[in-house]
Amino acid sequence: MKIAFVGKGGSGKTTLSALFIRHLAASGRPVIAVDADINQHLGPALGLTDAQAAELPSLGAHLPDIKEYLRGSNPLIRSSEEMIKTTPPGRGSRLLRIVEENPVYAACARPIALDEGSVRLLATGAFTEEDLGVACYHSKVGAVELLLNHLVDGPDEYVVTDMTAGSDSFASGLFTRFDLTFLVAEPTRKGVSVYRQYRDYARDFGVRLRVVGNKVQGPEDLEFLRREVGDDLLTAFGHSDWVRRLEQGTNPQLRTLEPANRAVLDELRAEADTTYGQRDARRYTEQAVLFHLRNAESWANAKVGIDLATQVDRGFVLGDRLAATDEPAAAGAPA
Repeated sequence: MKIAFVGKGGSGKTTLSALFIRHLAASGRPVIAVDADINQHLGPALGLTDAQAAELPSLGAHLPDIKEYLRGSNPLIRSSEEMIKTTPPGRGSRLLRIVEENPVYAACARPIALDEGSVRLLATGAFTEEDLGVACYHSKVGAVELLLNHLVDGPDEYVVTDMTAGSDSFASGLFTRFDLTFLVAEPTRKGVSVYRQYRDYARDFGVRLRVVGNKVQGPEDLEFLRREVGDDLLTAFGHSDWVRRLEQGTNPQLRTLEPANRAVLDELRAEADTTYGQRDARRYTEQAVLFHLRNAESWANAKVGIDLATQVDRGFVLGDRLAATDEPAAAGAPA
C-alpha cells in the first residue's frame, strides 16, 4: 500500500505521517517511511536526533546506483544513464518489495527502532548550497518516483511518504504514484486552500484523496471543515498534549497518545486497507507511462539523446505478483 501525506506548510502533515507510521509499526506491519519533504523533518518526528537525521543517506546521492540496480536485464534500457525519474519498469527490470533485502535498501534505508515496532526510513536528502543554481528539488524527489514505479507491495505492507508542502508535487507525476493520499488540513481558509488545488488535480487522474482535519479544537472547527471539504473529510485529529511534548523534544510512547486521537489513526489504517482492494494495477502502470512520455517529449529526449518512448514495455503491468514465466520484451520493441 503506497500512501502519501500532503498539506500546507505548518499543517502538521509530518507529525501525522509519523504518528501513522508508528501506529502501523506497533501493529506489527512492515513499513517503509519516506521523507520527500524539502525540510526533512520525518526522521526527528520518528525519534531521531537532529544529528542522526543529518547522517541519513540521501536517495538523490545514490541515484546512479539505484538506476543500475532497477534496470536489471530489461533489454529496452541499454544503460542506466538512459534512465530518468519516470522510467517505467518492464520485463527484465528489477522490482523492489517492502519485505526484502536488496542493494538499494542497504545503501539508502536505515532502520529506526520505535517504542513499539520498527521501520525503515528513506530520505531524499536536503537541498544544499551546492544545489543552488544547478539543480532543482525535483531532481532529488525523482528518486522516490523511480522507486515507486518499481515497487511491488502486498496487503498489510505499507510505504508511507511525507511529501513536500503545498502543491509542489504536481510539478511531476509523483502525485499519481500513491494508492491513497491523506491531505492534512487545518480548519482555516488557508488550511483548505491546498485541498482545493489537490482536489482539482487529483480528479483528473483518479487519485484517491481523503482529508484529515488537524488542530481541530471543537464542533465549530469540525463544521467548518465539513462545509469546505464535504465528503472528502475522513476524520479529524484534535488538540494533543502528546504532540506538544513531542514537539518540545521528548519522545512519548505511542500508547500514551490520547484515545480519541489514537482512534483517528485506526480510521486512517481502515481507509488504507479498504483502498488496497480497489487498486487498479493497469491504470497505475499506464499513468507511469503517460508521465514518462510527457517528460521524454518535453526535456528528456534532448538531454539523453534518444527517444525514451522506446523504453516502454507495452505488455508489462506492475501488479502485486509478477509471473515467473514472463519473458523479457524484445530489444527495440515498438512503443
